[in-house]
Amino acid sequence: MSRAEAIGKPSPLWTFGLLRSELITTFRRWRTLALLGVLAAVPILVGIAVKIETGDGGAGGGGGPQGGGGPAFISQITNNGLFLVFTALAATLPFFLPMAIGVIAGDAIAGEANAGTLRYLLVAPAGRTRLLLTKYATTMAFCLVATLVVAVSALTVGALLFPLGELTTISGTRISFAEGLGRALLIALVVAASLIGVAALGLFVSTLTNSGIAAMATTVGLLITVQILDQIPQLHAIQPYFFSHYWLSFADLMREPVYWDDLVKNLGVQALYAVVFGSAAWARFAAKDVNA
Repeated sequence: MSRAEAIGKPSPLWTFGLLRSELITTFRRWRTLALLGVLAAVPILVGIAVKIETGDGGAGGGGGPQGGGGPAFISQITNNGLFLVFTALAATLPFFLPMAIGVIAGDAIAGEANAGTLRYLLVAPAGRTRLLLTKYATTMAFCLVATLVVAVSALTVGALLFPLGELTTISGTRISFAEGLGRALLIALVVAASLIGVAALGLFVSTLTNSGIAAMATTVGLLITVQILDQIPQLHAIQPYFFSHYWLSFADLMREPVYWDDLVKNLGVQALYAVVFGSAAWARFAAKDVNA
């Protein structure tokens, strides 16, 4: 079933046919596969770098790379390969993951307009709302898949290069490997949820232009700008409202007991961005003059 056919057939399941077609279309694109490939490569490079560093530097019992730089989990990787999952997510979350989301979200509507297929997709009455929701759902699915690609790649490399077993939390307590694996999955889900704000922002930008490249560039530019502003001390009063401010709060899931305050704030901020920019995207798209 084509996307246009899916739109034109109302269903109690909302736009399941359109969503299925949109997911297939998105994940078959070479651009999407390339983005996922880059994300999968990051844990491989980190794991190999740590292995070489500890092998050359004589870290012995697993002290990790000298200097203690990088994500907080990196010094524990040689003790337990599961820490490569946490390190890889911490390394990709500030730029690689949101950049990939920005590309997919920014191209969602603008790409269709640029390709001349947007009018074709809007032939059915009330198609705009369903199409916009489907685009956002597809972007969210990419958020989850991209995050899991990083996590699975890191877990595989960690298991191949380093030992696995019980691990020590940030609080110093010991937990079983099974519990650590469960926390790794929970952390991956939290990281994916941390990207819904960027997804909504990118979708809104995508409704403002008919150029997919311009929408993607603008979204990534806003992402970089917000993260720069989040590092300026003089802006501390407004920084908690930046979508990136609580991104690394997922590390609190590796405490015993878990610290929930920043995690809840992060999810709250993401929900706020989703509502505000999702509504703005709908308002803009509903009134958009589609000439493509």
